[in-house]
Amino acid sequence: MVFSDSVFIFIFLPVTLLVYYLAPSAWRNAVLFVSGVVFYAWGEPVYVIVMLISILIDYLGGMSIEHFAGSTVKKKIFLAITIAANISILGVFKYSGFVVETINFLFNTALEVPKLPLPIGISFFTFQAMSYVIDLYRGDVKLQKNFVDFAAYVSMFPQIVAGPIVRYGDVAQQLDDRKLSIAEISDGIEIFIIGLGKKVLIANSTGSLWSSVKDADFASLSAANAWLGIIAFTLQI
Repeated sequence: MVFSDSVFIFIFLPVTLLVYYLAPSAWRNAVLFVSGVVFYAWGEPVYVIVMLISILIDYLGGMSIEHFAGSTVKKKIFLAITIAANISILGVFKYSGFVVETINFLFNTALEVPKLPLPIGISFFTFQAMSYVIDLYRGDVKLQKNFVDFAAYVSMFPQIVAGPIVRYGDVAQQLDDRKLSIAEISDGIEIFIIGLGKKVLIANSTGSLWSSVKDADFASLSAANAWLGIIAFTLQI
């Protein structure tokens, strides 16, 4: 049986909340991590490995920076290696086609242009994980030794696809110790339902209108329709 995205969300969210609520406190970050991986894998069944590799790179980068805390030079080296690894992953998926096309144009070559699908949310989880390493190097945050806790921070499913980027220092304390109440769960569900309503009722509808305007013949597009498309795109965003 194949579920649509909407059906998946309506099943995934209550199940995740129930498991999270019933799980012992020590296991809740693991629930967040697993739910984040499952949620991401629903949209990216192959490239979920890219997210996991990114998490591992920054976790190990943080451990290395902390290990050589007494050596400024070594700290800088491992910071540079970690940042370079992150940017390389991002660059391969976002800019490899552009680079090859530029080489072909400049040197009159016929290199095959790679057509790699862009992993969902790659910019968000890359920069979020990388911000932890940078803040750790600066001494703004403490080392997170627990891989699952760090992975839960990076893979948090409500924001991994479309942000916003969350600084590790803003949630570090909550990763280690947070309280749960029915009232707060209720507030969270209310906020989620309002957001989902905006997405389904407003963003999807105006997005369809924007697509129609965008695909139209601009030469015959009236000013009124152009403005209608601009407003629709604004509401979609």
